[in-house]
Amino acid sequence: MKQIRMLKKAMNERYIVPAFNFANFEILRGVLDTAKELKSPMILQISESAMNYFSDELLSGIIQAIRKIKHPISIHLDHGKTLSVVKRAIRLGFDSVMIDGSTLPFAKNVKLTKSVVDFAHSKNVSVEGELGVLAVSNDDGMLSDGERFTSPKQAKEFVALTGVDSLAVSIGTNHGVNKYIDEPKIRYDILKKIEKEIPSIPIVLHGASLVEQKYIQDINNFGGKIDRAIGNENLLKNAYKTHICKINMDTDFRLAFTSAVRKYMSENPEKYNPRDYGNAGIQAVKECAKYRIVSICKSNNRV
Repeated sequence: MKQIRMLKKAMNERYIVPAFNFANFEILRGVLDTAKELKSPMILQISESAMNYFSDELLSGIIQAIRKIKHPISIHLDHGKTLSVVKRAIRLGFDSVMIDGSTLPFAKNVKLTKSVVDFAHSKNVSVEGELGVLAVSNDDGMLSDGERFTSPKQAKEFVALTGVDSLAVSIGTNHGVNKYIDEPKIRYDILKKIEKEIPSIPIVLHGASLVEQKYIQDINNFGGKIDRAIGNENLLKNAYKTHICKINMDTDFRLAFTSAVRKYMSENPEKYNPRDYGNAGIQAVKECAKYRIVSICKSNNRV
């Protein structure tokens, strides 16, 4: 199971494997090129809605092409909600899958996750489960009425009952561009308790985008309107010292790409070739990925 080997190595050597979602070709190109240049392992993530955007036929071809790259890359289903979408991802050739039953009652989450583990392990595919709810919605439809931190005791029970290979926990981060209503804070105290309960299980942090204000400013300066954006800037710099060995980032790359395209189109109104502004977006994504790989994940030169 490729991804678990990557995560175990990261946990032992104290770095984080970057898990970057791609919503279009330009983001895929940007994060892949950067991982190769910096000699960083990489988990490429795609959600069900993004799978539908690409279509199974095209996505299958992309996966086959990625397989030919001589670099440690794992392809991962992000926030699968049902066994059927998990089976779909495995048919397409994903290395690992996430089953997200976090909004279900504990017993139902266990039942759903165990069914996915049984099927995926029979196909030599690893499984990430989730316990605890991330509260803010994004355009992929993830929504909760309120934040619920992961219970350390339940985490131990959940792992034992389901057999998951890694566990996504809720310790304060959230999805989307507006991550905090009150003061930005991550509960590292809860994380330490979780680590004691499941010391050998790789821990995953969702909603880890930094939401750097430079991207918000460029988007708004060039015709956009994002009224409130608060992310995880300065909160994740020591995450690599913990058992967190996979962090998920999606929003940052959407912001970086969009800010670059808006700026390019505003400054070059005569341009209409999508490759022109697409290349501007790729360069912005590469800059975004580089900072996260080097400064947050500490995963450069780990290949």
